[in-house]
Amino acid sequence: MSAAPPIAPFPGAATLDEAREKRRSRETPLFSGLPGDIDVSFEFFPPKTEKMEEKLWDAVQELAPLAPEFVSVTYGAGGSTRERTHNTVARIIRETGIPAAAHLTCVDASKAETQKIAEAYWEAGVRHIVALRGDAGEPGAPFVPHPDGYTNAAELVSGLKEVADFEISVAAYPETHPDADCPQADLDNLKRKIDAGASRGITQFFFSAEKFFDFSDNCKANGIDAPMVPGILPVTNVAQARKFAGQCGAVIPDWMDGLFEGLDERPASRQLVAATVAAELCRRLYAGGVRQFHFYTLNRADLAYAICHMLGRRPVEVSA
Repeated sequence: MSAAPPIAPFPGAATLDEAREKRRSRETPLFSGLPGDIDVSFEFFPPKTEKMEEKLWDAVQELAPLAPEFVSVTYGAGGSTRERTHNTVARIIRETGIPAAAHLTCVDASKAETQKIAEAYWEAGVRHIVALRGDAGEPGAPFVPHPDGYTNAAELVSGLKEVADFEISVAAYPETHPDADCPQADLDNLKRKIDAGASRGITQFFFSAEKFFDFSDNCKANGIDAPMVPGILPVTNVAQARKFAGQCGAVIPDWMDGLFEGLDERPASRQLVAATVAAELCRRLYAGGVRQFHFYTLNRADLAYAICHMLGRRPVEVSA
């Protein structure tokens, strides 16, 4: 008596894992039962006013119970927020205990000045730097290195490693940096940054899970073994997102305009749409094996918190 033929896992599924995901997508709510087995991090920008500082601290305190791997604080174009970045990072470490990373760029500083800044961060308890080449202050203006400064992010990473044993994250571009001659040149640059001592890449925002997976495959094919963490931007203002996208090479899909059409005077509905779009992207990434997410919060906690909640992340109780 011949053995019964194996049962097909699911029509169109190449593996059992894919079959489970396909079955879940048809038979259960998309976000039900997720175990919360993800690591998250959040990015903020330094406040310019007392009111903005209050808003930032409200966001930090709301997200802190999710036990982020780290939070990062950005650096303004041309180094314009250097002091505020330092003060904000130092305060997060001092008052919350959350590991905080400071952004540091090559813009408008000599190597000696940059190393001095890094030493001050180390003394303040900062052990993680997001090392970036940086851009000139004027939109579209070409990057011009300081005569005595680092000329690119790979050099900056090497220089920081000479100062102290920092953990270093660098930028990655699933849709290619605007200054790169071609996608391969961009990948080569990313590899130089990783080889110089960076621990991970954090991607600029994107809106297609497929583009991230293709980018990850290309990284591996080029010998880039460090983790690539997807950067997630919940969009509530498409015009603002287009401005950001123009600076980093991201593509805003045409369908996004249609989703937000007519919602200018409906902030609550705009928030709901933004959270839905970003959460669906994260769920697709999760289905493809992604377990690390970096959220660009724009100093607001509500959307990032909601998305983490839908992915199963819950507040961590801290014992007394």
